[in-house]
Amino acid sequence: MSTASVVTPASVLKNRSAKAPDATVTDPALVRRAVKAAALGNAMEWFDFGVYSYIAVTLGKVFFPSGNPTAQLLSTFGAFAAAFLVRPLGGMVFGPLGDRVGRQKVLALTMIMMAVGTFAIGLIPSYATIGVGAPILLLAARLVQGFSTGGEYAGASTFIAEYAPDKRRGFLGSWLEFGTLAGYIGGAGLVTLMTALLSADDLTSWGWRVPFLIAGPMGLIGLYLRMRLEETPAFAAEVAKAEKDRPKVPLREMVTGQWRALLLCVGLVLVFNVTDYMLLSYMPSYLTSELHYDETHGLLVVLGVMTLMMIVQPFAGALTDRVGRRPVIAAGCAGFLLLSVPALLLIREGSLLAVALGMGALGLLLVCFTAAMPSALPALFPTRVRYGSLSIGFNVSVSLFGGTTPLVVTALIGATGDMMMPAYYMMAAAVIGGFAVWRMAESAGRPLPGSAPSVAGRHAE
Repeated sequence: MSTASVVTPASVLKNRSAKAPDATVTDPALVRRAVKAAALGNAMEWFDFGVYSYIAVTLGKVFFPSGNPTAQLLSTFGAFAAAFLVRPLGGMVFGPLGDRVGRQKVLALTMIMMAVGTFAIGLIPSYATIGVGAPILLLAARLVQGFSTGGEYAGASTFIAEYAPDKRRGFLGSWLEFGTLAGYIGGAGLVTLMTALLSADDLTSWGWRVPFLIAGPMGLIGLYLRMRLEETPAFAAEVAKAEKDRPKVPLREMVTGQWRALLLCVGLVLVFNVTDYMLLSYMPSYLTSELHYDETHGLLVVLGVMTLMMIVQPFAGALTDRVGRRPVIAAGCAGFLLLSVPALLLIREGSLLAVALGMGALGLLLVCFTAAMPSALPALFPTRVRYGSLSIGFNVSVSLFGGTTPLVVTALIGATGDMMMPAYYMMAAAVIGGFAVWRMAESAGRPLPGSAPSVAGRHAE
């Protein structure tokens, strides 16, 4: 008779009726709690990024005085991109630490740092008050955010993936990006409301601070939820194999020992994040600064697109469990390659309907990535180095290609005068992503590398 092994904590139950030998049987209640805590942290991270992107024009006036609006926007996005330059450093610190001391402890630490960095932005005096010290302090706060974020996404996706049953990993992982969209909608909705209710002078003088100050209470709630979590069954099993604390895995082993998986990770994250930041971070400013579109209407369109994505997200995640991650990601790459130009032409047409159709098409294509990546990326690496290797690959790709998207595209438009640059940039990313998905192995319904099969159980008695 086959048996299921017992791995403490209580999230893993003994079940002698499990079909697979040495299977991990998870407690659904603890799985749901883990998903909620991970998604909330992601929501907080992207609440900040959403606010920063949608209020970028105002931040340019507060921190980077200049007679040239394009120069202000470039400076603001430059500070935005600077945070991504330190993300690999954060990944190299938090990732290996998560593989050594545990996922839960590191995720609690990154939550604290994110909340502090975001809250601090709301307290920084303006350039008019303290001069050049204002943008320096803004940059410092962004660097704290970027460093902490280096351990956030990889840790959160690893946490959910290691808790989820094999056959539901896509569905449960999709809630991580549901949190991302919820954070964006919260940030964009608040900025839209403030833009509609406040005068331009009030928004510039004090209103812009409100969204950042909200990060304090949000961070405390997220920290409370994460501190109540137990360690993942996969990590607990790794610890159980050793008689004492897990040995330190050299950083070199996380890179050179996983070089093929790292290259695939970089390619997948590239197409995922270039299109993500293009649509959710850059397009609001593109509509306002480049197409001179009404700011409030532009933000409302983006809010509608993100709401549509949130509705579709769990269904798309469940679809990846049925048909596989590779077909869904490949469909997204093909869609961006073929439809980026038509979608941007619709957006440039300018009418509310045309903009909504173009943005909606890009949003639905983006769901192919947001639904599949949280379960596909952790499956590239074995449990022993999963957090560390994924943190390194993910953050290197985001830093070089994703977070720099608004800055690079703005500069390319300024240099060439070609307003179609956003479409060309997404098409190039789709080609790279398509090659990566062609080379990756299917992971749907299969155990994570280095872990026992995982099946859903009933609530612990």
